[in-house]
Amino acid sequence: MMTTTDRPEPSRDEVAAVAALGEDYRRLRAEIGKVIIGQDHVIDELLTGFFARGHVLLVGVPGLAKTLLVSTVARILSLSFRRIQFTPDMMPSDITGTDILQDDPETGRRRFSFIAGPIFANIVLADEINRTPPKTQAALLEAMQERHVTAGGSSYPLPNPFFVLATQNPIEQEGTYPLPEAQLDRFMLNVTVPYPTAAEELEILRRTTGDETQETAVTLSAEQIVALQHLVRRVPVPEHVFIYARDLVRASRPNEPEASVMVRRCVSWGAGPRAGQSLILAAKARAVLQGRLHAGIADIRHVAKPVLRHRIVTTFHAEADGIDSDKVIEQLLQDIAAPPERAVERNSRL
Repeated sequence: MMTTTDRPEPSRDEVAAVAALGEDYRRLRAEIGKVIIGQDHVIDELLTGFFARGHVLLVGVPGLAKTLLVSTVARILSLSFRRIQFTPDMMPSDITGTDILQDDPETGRRRFSFIAGPIFANIVLADEINRTPPKTQAALLEAMQERHVTAGGSSYPLPNPFFVLATQNPIEQEGTYPLPEAQLDRFMLNVTVPYPTAAEELEILRRTTGDETQETAVTLSAEQIVALQHLVRRVPVPEHVFIYARDLVRASRPNEPEASVMVRRCVSWGAGPRAGQSLILAAKARAVLQGRLHAGIADIRHVAKPVLRHRIVTTFHAEADGIDSDKVIEQLLQDIAAPPERAVERNSRL
């Protein structure tokens, strides 16, 4: 496997592209800040998932501006946006679209035409995904994975870029269909949305109860975003960072020799290989958004919770003791030592 020390010097275009992305990111954050008050870590993790080309699950109680945040990001990035409110009676075709029989005005004959569903947008907000039955959830998740929709024997590609943000309400469980662990694994990040601080809540009251509206400027086009997503994929990762991500994931599995006593007692299922891939990709995105030319151990540690929290299933005894997946991850970060760092060139090949 090629490490960063094996790569030649980056080109001037690549260095300039990383610097430009860092500047675009700062402008994007400034525009979002005109509308969204606080929630800095939520915005950072949402944009990390977006530029890493991964989908995000957003968990929080109602009224925390989750929908407003997503629609604001879509508007600032000049992308098409659709919101799907999931309900128990929703069918898969209500999301993906369906074939309907229409008259052909030229021939007078009838033919089937595909009517695209709301999933055909750059950014899709799947609101309260746990309120719809598994059959409809599966239709959405299949489209997320394959990035196309199949109807009537034909495949229809989804727009590029394509980003799904699904929300779950953690306080109302009656009449819901929680996503199985295998389907949760399709999401790169699981982001928790906390209540605002006292100062932030006061500013929310001041800013949102008047007649003024904040105007935001467009910062990036769809073509620029796709190019930046490819740039993130080319960010190099040193060998010791790959090893650290692997060790972190393997230590979360209770049957592995690397597992600690706490993991063996508190975890019934640990994270799979897709978690390691998500750790690396999210770390790459975080690094390049900050204008750096390679990802490091600090990036892995920073994204560990949103990447792993929905991929670690705790036992009944752990839940009874008040130990959730976040506490398990905190212990993993304390227990797993970073491997010896190899020499990393200051300018690494993207």
